[in-house]
Amino acid sequence: MGGGGMPAETVEEEIIKARELTSKPFGVNIPILSPFAEGIFETAVRMEVPVLTTSAGNPLTFTARAKEAGMKIVHVVSNVRMAEKAQESGVDVIVAEGYEAGGHNGFDEITTMVLVPQVVDAVDVPVVAAGGIADARGMVAAFALGAEGVQLGTRFLASPQSPAHRNYKELIIGASDRDTVITGRAFGPVRVLRSKLAETILQAEREGKSPQEIQEMIGSGRSVKACLEGDLDEGSFMCGQVAGIIAEVQDVKDIVAELIEGYDRIASGLSRR
Repeated sequence: MGGGGMPAETVEEEIIKARELTSKPFGVNIPILSPFAEGIFETAVRMEVPVLTTSAGNPLTFTARAKEAGMKIVHVVSNVRMAEKAQESGVDVIVAEGYEAGGHNGFDEITTMVLVPQVVDAVDVPVVAAGGIADARGMVAAFALGAEGVQLGTRFLASPQSPAHRNYKELIIGASDRDTVITGRAFGPVRVLRSKLAETILQAEREGKSPQEIQEMIGSGRSVKACLEGDLDEGSFMCGQVAGIIAEVQDVKDIVAELIEGYDRIASGLSRR
């Protein structure tokens, strides 16, 4: 579960809900630069969450303490050097996330197709592919690149189980391959759906406004306006390029079933060629 924008108390409530729904293992994600990071970590340890996923920072911040608590550590990277550093810090799994991904991105603009095999070659721990994966075809491709798992984000936003506003989901299923853009290249790249706010930011960048000026103009709470309020003018709708593949809102159960069935079918067909 994503914990970056939530205070520790809210994360605790979500952990309780998750435990009511399943006895299976689950994890909590902590963007290391989040002001809530330490509180979320302490909550996850206290509640014996089995998996910790970290991103947007140095995994050393939590790795040793998480290991002491018996957690498995997963860290998200966007280039090979970050993957090597993550392995040195003692993480158990690395997520190699390409530039196609929605939300916060790496500055190097390395795509999943290029990133995953290089990370696989550079580290000894299992690698999970992320960015640009929405169906079984992407899953098969990821495994062919050497990944041992896949991470999907945008695909699950367009599901009844997602708390995203209806407007958000409709934007995703109505998007084409050209309907996402990168904003904040100078101070923190973020892939979002085209919107009034996104165009305002892009125009400010074209005009040469400083990162500080743009950040002051954007303010805070834009993701909340998108996800919870569905504000088409003022919200920042984080979304991956795979939106062009997603044609309908689907139940999570059906999404997973299609991934598994499709993977088996496609992989079997390739083996016969």
